[in-house]
Amino acid sequence: MLAAISSDPVALGQVDFKLGSDDQWIAPADGNSDSPQNQLRQAQLALARGEAARSFNLATAWLERFPADPMRAHALLLKGDSLLAQGDEDKALYEYEDLVRKYPGSDVFVTALQREQSIATAYANGLLQKFFGTFRWINTEDNAQELLIRIQERLPGSELAEQAGMELADFYFRRRDLQLAADAYDLFVQNYPRSRQVEKARLRLIYSLFASYKGPLYDARGLFEASARLKELQALDPITAQRVGADALLVRIYESEASKLLSEAGWYAYVDDPISAEVFIRRLVQNYPKSIATLVALRDLPQLVARLPATIRPQLPDYAALRLQLLGLTWDERPAKAER
Repeated sequence: MLAAISSDPVALGQVDFKLGSDDQWIAPADGNSDSPQNQLRQAQLALARGEAARSFNLATAWLERFPADPMRAHALLLKGDSLLAQGDEDKALYEYEDLVRKYPGSDVFVTALQREQSIATAYANGLLQKFFGTFRWINTEDNAQELLIRIQERLPGSELAEQAGMELADFYFRRRDLQLAADAYDLFVQNYPRSRQVEKARLRLIYSLFASYKGPLYDARGLFEASARLKELQALDPITAQRVGADALLVRIYESEASKLLSEAGWYAYVDDPISAEVFIRRLVQNYPKSIATLVALRDLPQLVARLPATIRPQLPDYAALRLQLLGLTWDERPAKAER
């Protein structure tokens, strides 16, 4: 996959070939076979013929011989491409990085970043790095992240940066690092609102936020954010929202948020703090009246209220009326009767 990158004719130095009388393509001579241009062209032609090792040696010798030539960026790109063609993408990255850092105004600056992105994408999708040029068994996830972030920093707003942003977000999503995935998709939506992939980013953002919630005992911020994003999607793109079942997801989030409050109330009741437990029950009943958690709380509420100080009870909401309305139980009926 990586070797195919170096076969791009644009990368081979932008040589203007001409068709000879024998129907063979030949490179134009400039009248001086020892000129830097001709010597670099020989290295480019070697790579085009599949002689990657020879091309690397020629490019290396050229860089040593012409330290101030304006074509040095092209020679660095060629050297990297020669290494890439030999399957040594790790060393190729050093050449591309040297080019990018020293020659940001070069006409092959973007080409070098494209090479880096291709390598980063391969790393992000599981390609391992060689161990001293032998077997591939070195994890490259950190390298992939760093490269994809750098590309976005170096070409902000470009199509290449857009591709790198999506690849980075997908990388986190595949790895189930859901908080980082949510952050990356959110950044993509902000930076590329007109992208053809913005719908995918919005949906993945919602899924990442929702899936990051681990249960009632954990932080519920992801649930609140997922709910807000779903409602935003319903307003911006109702067709997509309907297609992905936004209403059903909102119901699940609603129930999860309610369960979180019930769990917190239960913890306070367990540590013998009925006042704090009632505060959470009150919030649950007020904000999630149609939830299953509210029904469970109302079923067991008489026991909790009985533990409250007598001075507080007159200030409580009309739990008795609500319990009778939702459960059909009077205040003095025990939960066991409701279960029969």
